[in-house]
Amino acid sequence: MKIYTKTGDKGTTSLIYGTRVSKNDARVEAYGTCDETNSMIGLALSYLNGEYFSGKEELQSIFHKIQTVLFHVGAELATPAGKEVKWKLEQKDIEELEQTIDLWDAALPQLTNFILPGGNQAGAALHVARTIARRAERQAVEIGDEVNPLVLSYLNRLSDFLFVAARYVNMHLGSKEQTLHEGN
Repeated sequence: MKIYTKTGDKGTTSLIYGTRVSKNDARVEAYGTCDETNSMIGLALSYLNGEYFSGKEELQSIFHKIQTVLFHVGAELATPAGKEVKWKLEQKDIEELEQTIDLWDAALPQLTNFILPGGNQAGAALHVARTIARRAERQAVEIGDEVNPLVLSYLNRLSDFLFVAARYVNMHLGSKEQTLHEGN
């Protein structure tokens, strides 16, 4: 099987079940942005290669699950209204994010000011992944009532998770958080 199909050469693509839509359709934009989030998470994790800190393997395992769930989110977004979703998002997926957010946030210094995205490469990439997840959420909202409400909740919680994860990784790798410059 070849990787290219040539079926999208005229600006259309298929949703699950074969419905053809424009490549700039709201669904395609939303699931494409979930894929972009997933890729940025993969880049962030690649920066952790060679790094060591307590809990790194658990962190990588959590992110592997998140990357898998992001495929489920994409499947939800790529399934036309009224059709059965093959890989359903579940409330427990959101709850797992919340549990990890609470656990990691308890280990972090309390926020007293806005922080600037950055830190080490892994932390900075997680901050970028957070902004991409926010864009995916906005694009999913654009689809309207056809979107499973769990998709919107998951994307919203995922961006919160990625913010905390960026701080958590930066703390473990010794990167000091930068706050807004006073006086500006």
